[in-house]
Amino acid sequence: MSEAPLIGITTYRQDADWAHWRRVPADLLPAAYARSVAAAGGVPVLIPPQESAEAARAVVGRLDGLLIAGGADINPARYGQEPHPSVELWYEDRDASEFWLLESADVRGLPVLGICRGMQLMAVAAGGSLVQHLPDQLGHDEHGGGDNAYGTVRVAVEAGRRLAGLIASEVVAPCHHHQAVAEHPGYLAAAKDDDGVLQAIEKPGERFVLAVQWHPETDSDLGVFTGLVDAARGSR
Repeated sequence: MSEAPLIGITTYRQDADWAHWRRVPADLLPAAYARSVAAAGGVPVLIPPQESAEAARAVVGRLDGLLIAGGADINPARYGQEPHPSVELWYEDRDASEFWLLESADVRGLPVLGICRGMQLMAVAAGGSLVQHLPDQLGHDEHGGGDNAYGTVRVAVEAGRRLAGLIASEVVAPCHHHQAVAEHPGYLAAAKDDDGVLQAIEKPGERFVLAVQWHPETDSDLGVFTGLVDAARGSR
């Protein structure tokens, strides 16, 4: 394991309950993310929200790869919009931290994988924007799943993309989102679902910078995690 690349995974910071404790501020993340990174051959390291760009640079300086995990909506002000009525909660500390971490990873040339919110954050960080509430556009909420449950979407991968070398050309993917990427400057569209919703983006070139809108960590297909870990191993 000494040769296994170190993969940093961003986390939530919010109140949580466990054992005898209630509403305790905690840094947390579903275990499926770390398990997927480990199953792909990496060493997962959880990253709490950082309080400065300098701290984020210090963290990234010790990593071989970065995974920006799913979570709450991004503050719409970061892409120049007023919040839709469905966007009632965001976390400024996490937004800021992940922007700093992503910027530091870009400077170092680290491999990056984004999942769900992570894909949206990567697009916004590049100057893009989001569809704030998909049901308004699509007329249904099938992408949103439910409480403690995922929906499913059928995803078609664009031929010739990096993603096409990691997973099947068509997959039925677990999803849980009410927003989607609208604009993504600097990124190529890599997959869409049957509704035409963008489900993956990637940067052209040799560096591994890929994001998916669905939740592969809840599935048995490790393709995108293996891609990240292999790229991180090669960049050490």
